[in-house]
Amino acid sequence: MTDFPALRPDAFRPIDREVLFAQDHATHKPRVLMLYGSLRDRSYSRFLTLEAARLLEALGAEVKIFDPRGLPLPDADSADHAKVRELRELSMWSEAHVWCSPERHGAMTGVMKAQIDWLPLSLGGMRPTQGRTLALMQVCGGSQSFNALNQLRILGRWMRMVTIPNQSSVAKAFNEFDDAGRMRPSSYYDRVVDVMEELVKFTLLLRGRSDYLTDRYSERVETVEEVSRRVNQSAI
Repeated sequence: MTDFPALRPDAFRPIDREVLFAQDHATHKPRVLMLYGSLRDRSYSRFLTLEAARLLEALGAEVKIFDPRGLPLPDADSADHAKVRELRELSMWSEAHVWCSPERHGAMTGVMKAQIDWLPLSLGGMRPTQGRTLALMQVCGGSQSFNALNQLRILGRWMRMVTIPNQSSVAKAFNEFDDAGRMRPSSYYDRVVDVMEELVKFTLLLRGRSDYLTDRYSERVETVEEVSRRVNQSAI
């Protein structure tokens, strides 16, 4: 490693193709957590989430939907709050997420952001979002927009998630659902099917190797340095 004076050879590793291309021997259904961003009785983001959940189950996934009612604002209560514990446990259980928010004032809702803010990057040595696949959807009260989707995509990257390329934005959502909350046939519905198909495909491709895909040189350097400090201290 003489050509790389800044590189730590004890933390640098070649690509392990055996791990990267290892066959997935898991037999359980892909586990998907779904979050939506509205508390209204007639919530179109909830309707869209339920519609997507039906599709995911038809595609062979196991789905759990988090109800945000009763979740405190971030830092307004402790992490021991029952709703916070529920949310974090569901994320630890999951292999994939679906986030669906209305767009309000050109942005995702506070209800949506609060759920994401309660998910830490690290929790007891575990990462409740890192390496999980993520699909994004939004509903619009007017013409089609992508503001909430763009913000959610930034958050997905920040939470170290593998955000799939496809996404869904449903314009004038009040026209797209019947009285029972079921989505009417449309190009918007077709796109939701596309997104859920893509999410399951990516989840099946990545599971069993997501830990390897998110293993980082910079974090290995920190680990090596921590071990070195501990060994040196014990030798004093």
